[in-house]
Amino acid sequence: MSKTVIKIENLSKIYRLGEVGTGTLSHDLNRWVRMNLLGQDDPYAKVGHVNDRTQKAEKGELVAALRDINLEVKEGEVLGIIGKNGAGKSTLLKLLSRVTSPTTGSIKVKGRMASLLEVGTGFHPEMTGRENIYMNGTIMGMRKWEIDRKLDEIVDFAGIAKYLDTPTKRYSSGMTVRLGFAIAAHLEPEILVVDEVLAVGDAEFQKKAIGKMQDVSTNDGRTVLFVSHNMAAVSNLCQTGIQLKNGLINLSGKVTDVIQSYLNDNLDKNIKPNIFHSEKDGFSLSMQINYDNVVLAGKPISFDIKISAPYNIPKGGIGIGVNDIYGNRITTYHSEYELQEKIEICPNASINVTEQFNKICQGEYPIIITIFNDGKSVITWSDIGKLKVEEYDIYQTGKLPKTKYQGNILSNAKWTIQK
Repeated sequence: MSKTVIKIENLSKIYRLGEVGTGTLSHDLNRWVRMNLLGQDDPYAKVGHVNDRTQKAEKGELVAALRDINLEVKEGEVLGIIGKNGAGKSTLLKLLSRVTSPTTGSIKVKGRMASLLEVGTGFHPEMTGRENIYMNGTIMGMRKWEIDRKLDEIVDFAGIAKYLDTPTKRYSSGMTVRLGFAIAAHLEPEILVVDEVLAVGDAEFQKKAIGKMQDVSTNDGRTVLFVSHNMAAVSNLCQTGIQLKNGLINLSGKVTDVIQSYLNDNLDKNIKPNIFHSEKDGFSLSMQINYDNVVLAGKPISFDIKISAPYNIPKGGIGIGVNDIYGNRITTYHSEYELQEKIEICPNASINVTEQFNKICQGEYPIIITIFNDGKSVITWSDIGKLKVEEYDIYQTGKLPKTKYQGNILSNAKWTIQK
């Protein structure tokens, strides 16, 4: 049975908005005595509501970035931490990494921890890449000979051999994060903590980084805590997850369930299935998918779009992107690919797009719509709604693909079998 390497009990982090002190010298002294000499909790850290960042703050108001967090992480576990901006994800990692201290509660960590919380974490800008590798390794408790043994591997992974002896202040943000991740991943920590910083790297590096984290957890049995807004990366890397919401744990458990809960929270509950309307930057867009508002897997699909534009777009184009729930593109309907000429989008335009065989399996798929002018994006609706596709016995066999295991696209193949 795997042992517990991280145990968090009743953890809270309280911030006072607008000012640092309590407001009076006597309260500041009282807080210092109780917390530093008597070992008690902060006497002024009493919050009556959760941290809803959409509400207007009052000066001196106390808010809980995290509140009453209880969590256990096992050895070798890869835990995904997801939530909206301001939910408390980075605060939790900073508390785990001892960048800041909790207001209440306790954190127990067994093993050496390496953290990559933001670009350039722990780097001295005047020191070279080589010097920063040795400094970070020493801080982690590594011996010089251990760092020597890993140096070439770190440099090769980061792809900065040419700039190894250049001060890191001259590195781009991508180079910095590559080196920071390479150090954190290769100096053999028992626990690896990674925040959203991988988003800074290019696609090739993100693929390498995720592969390295999988290798560290699977082959080396090390624990990984991973924060990301990329649901595909979280799904591929993690087995378990937690969803933070307003500083609280909204859900913990199987990562697929946690991701679905997070995506459901981001849906506009007022949008009817397959009927969409949005106004943005002077543009108005309305779309209905199929006249009866029902889309069946394998049956014809029709997009009826009405656009009200503030000006004429003479060399126009329109793209309708369909994604899966993790943000991966399933398919794109694009006028510039399927028509020989560009289309003119007048201030009041109606557009119909029809496909006779809808290849998208049953499920719900976020839609992204972009209007172009001469190939350049004019406006994009990235959160207009979801395409809802219902089940239909298209093969007349009573069987349908299971999208979780067999993809999101229907086949339309002819089979010939010779005996």
